[in-house]
Amino acid sequence: MGKTEHNRVVITGVGLTAPNGNSLSEFRQNLLDGVSGIQDYEIRYFGKTFAGLCNFDPLKHQSKKDVRIGTRAGSIGIYCACEALLDAGIAIGQDVAFDRAGVFLGITEHGNVETENEIYEISKFGYNTRYWSHYHNPRTVANSPAGQVTVNLGISGPHYTLGAACAAGNLGCATGVQQLLLDEVDVALAGGVSESPATFGIFAAFKSQNALAENEDATKASRPFDKKRNGIVISEGGAVYVLERLDRALARGAKIYGEITGYAYNSDATDMVLPNAERQAECIRKALSRSGLEPKDIDIVNTHATGTPMGDIKECVAIRSVFGDDCEHTYINNTKSFIGHCMGASAALELAGNLPSFQDGIVHPTINVEELDPECALRNLVLNKPVEVGNVRHILNNSFGMYGINCVLVVSKYE
Repeated sequence: MGKTEHNRVVITGVGLTAPNGNSLSEFRQNLLDGVSGIQDYEIRYFGKTFAGLCNFDPLKHQSKKDVRIGTRAGSIGIYCACEALLDAGIAIGQDVAFDRAGVFLGITEHGNVETENEIYEISKFGYNTRYWSHYHNPRTVANSPAGQVTVNLGISGPHYTLGAACAAGNLGCATGVQQLLLDEVDVALAGGVSESPATFGIFAAFKSQNALAENEDATKASRPFDKKRNGIVISEGGAVYVLERLDRALARGAKIYGEITGYAYNSDATDMVLPNAERQAECIRKALSRSGLEPKDIDIVNTHATGTPMGDIKECVAIRSVFGDDCEHTYINNTKSFIGHCMGASAALELAGNLPSFQDGIVHPTINVEELDPECALRNLVLNKPVEVGNVRHILNNSFGMYGINCVLVVSKYE
């Protein structure tokens, strides 16, 4: 089927909270200014570490009771969804019917925070189940974050919370595109959320794998591609996009941030944790093919690189195999160096950080690279300072997760 205004999907609203910003403009400016959102952090049972924490106001869009009985991931999703709708100029129930809107949010894990906290609290009362929260089940069901958004906004269309590890933010967006093209919805709220720093288990697990970042300076702990990188900084956050078919967006005179022109997802099928560069490259090529683009057409590649020694190298192998040395106008950056690994929210937030490049022609850098690992020496890797490149037309956003789930999104400048 050929491309028409009815089967093209565009981004018309952005809502986010990140460790270094609670709006797209604040987030973008801090990326250009080199401002890290990583801070010292201490968590029960584990002790001192680092984390990327958000400081948004959940009471802007929720009551105190709803915040209390819900979850942190739910509050992040509600904040981002409401901010995205405000940005898009859409009121649910007025500009779109309640049953023609849908919510599609990616997440890495959910329910661990609530379970850990409730076990801790019940332990004070001899594990008497009278003191177990009756909100536990709705808090921890797999569809909880997206479901909390629908309750908050009265949305009666479909909602999914997509468990896709660290590829979840991109998969949330891809699912929103699919639902629009299937005509299941007229407006899709799509992206990813994470509440990961609130759980002891994730810090302990990465520590046991020797994959948790250590550094004397919190702001320098997340350092993808640096020769001395030593692991992940765990962060929270969220980014939700308003997605619409192009004909609807044009009819209402919407501001258009970009057009999702391609996506792909696949599986390594080789290991629980260790990435497979060949499968990653296949995913990138499939996304390019669906978008009708060649590697040389891409202006920015936002890398998934998390700061683990082998993970960064594997992705660089995949990128080299696709882009080679001929893509002289393809620039490569990384957003986790600023905000750490926001898990299920990471891909959605990282895309948001690059979207303004369509307007300002600037590629934000990867920070904290003091000595580049030779195995990560990619052509046009933007390090430590932003680069003005002029006209940015196409962005490719990588995301790769545990059990080898890969998802790549291509977003193009609307022209």
